[in-house]
Amino acid sequence: MASALEDPILIRYFKGHKNAVSCVAFNPTTKALATSSLDRFLMIWNLRSNSKAFRFVGHLEGVTCVQFSPDGHLLASASQDRTARLWIPCIYGESVSLKGHIAPVCSVNFSQDSQFLATASNDKTVKVWSIHSQRLLFTLSQHTHWVRCAKYSPDGRLIVSCSEDKTVKVWDVRNKTCIDNIIDYDGFANYVDFSPDGTCIACAGSDHTVKIWDIRINKLLQQHQVHRAGVNCTSFHPSGNYLITASDDGTLKIMDLLGGRLLYTLHGHEGPVLSVAFSKGGETFASGGSDAQVLLWKTNFDALEYKKLLKEHMRRIHTDEPPHLLDIYPRSPHRHNAKSQSVEINPSYDVTDMQTFDPPVVDISSVASVSSISPAKPSPPLATPFAHQDGVEKKGSQHPSALCPPMAKTNLEGENRYIMHTVDKSGTMDEAVSISPVLTNALEHIVEQLDILTLTVSVLEQRLTLTEDKLKECLENQQKLLLSVQQ
Repeated sequence: MASALEDPILIRYFKGHKNAVSCVAFNPTTKALATSSLDRFLMIWNLRSNSKAFRFVGHLEGVTCVQFSPDGHLLASASQDRTARLWIPCIYGESVSLKGHIAPVCSVNFSQDSQFLATASNDKTVKVWSIHSQRLLFTLSQHTHWVRCAKYSPDGRLIVSCSEDKTVKVWDVRNKTCIDNIIDYDGFANYVDFSPDGTCIACAGSDHTVKIWDIRINKLLQQHQVHRAGVNCTSFHPSGNYLITASDDGTLKIMDLLGGRLLYTLHGHEGPVLSVAFSKGGETFASGGSDAQVLLWKTNFDALEYKKLLKEHMRRIHTDEPPHLLDIYPRSPHRHNAKSQSVEINPSYDVTDMQTFDPPVVDISSVASVSSISPAKPSPPLATPFAHQDGVEKKGSQHPSALCPPMAKTNLEGENRYIMHTVDKSGTMDEAVSISPVLTNALEHIVEQLDILTLTVSVLEQRLTLTEDKLKECLENQQKLLLSVQQ
């Protein structure tokens, strides 16, 4: 039996962005949270206390989406500057730009094997890229209006996309064809995502609704009209039993999909909530809004039972040839209207961690070298996921903990330098200024020593995290063993 359901608790605020937070995403392998903002920056927050936050500079316009690869080695971002970027999420912020769209890019999404990336854009297309070569593989182009979102299915065989043309399309990746077309005349979907088992999709509607479709039979299973404004984002709990939604009405809603009812209404943001995401284990979730704030919440939904379901979902990711997932019977169709019997949670005066100060923010920038900056000393070749081969970046096999030696420098889109910017209290960055070569060399030496110290601390933090996780696992196994002995 699962433990008793407890109300969600707001753990803490994260403040560092200067404009609306467009997307939040958890690292699946470490205790870190990535956020993107219309202030042009990405940020990675270490969820442990007394840790630095890192701000990644590279996009020229607002960043609309961010996502970690399932293996945790890479970070992808989409921007209004018409590019997507692949980042190595370490203290040097190496990145490579993916150029192919001719309008702002709205979303990025990795395949489950971390080998491919799907991007959706206002140019009415969905593009699929190879992570290995950072090259465009093919384009899906049957939408007739802006494409707001595109997501891979858990088994990697399908892509679902939603557009302002009021359609949701399901694509077969192997044949590059549209195999299903869901038409909704009441509004268009701002966001779409697969359920953990891959059988259903959730659509966040501009018409204030959240709809759950079974893609095997193309049938609407549930329709929830619980918000008073457009819905911007949804996130499935890993068990698939709960769905959390973010809306322009300033609230988050948590729904019980098995019972078809609204459980919680969460307040905390001042203005529209633009993004929400569960962590991989489902024990926490984060939200970002137009108020430039990131909120971290704790919950214990299905604290025991969902682990069993996760094993079943992983089994279904590796199924045989189509038809897909027919071992799961669809739930009987039913619609649900708004229900007022939900718990209202307003954490304005009851935040668990009000005393924690905002973490220090380190800016990490990858910019093209200019004449006002003296050239860096040449460094030996590096075995990184973007190691060079005839001028084209190729993916390697090293883990990010070994990817960032001091004074690393690569040729991503030409010669790049990694410059640490200073940030004043207003959040603006000082521009790089011309200085003498002697002073430049002295500063580089100082920065090199600081980078060594930072990298050492980062590696120690990672090892400490792994040790704590292993200790926790050992304690859980010991408890299970004791229970079995007692029985």
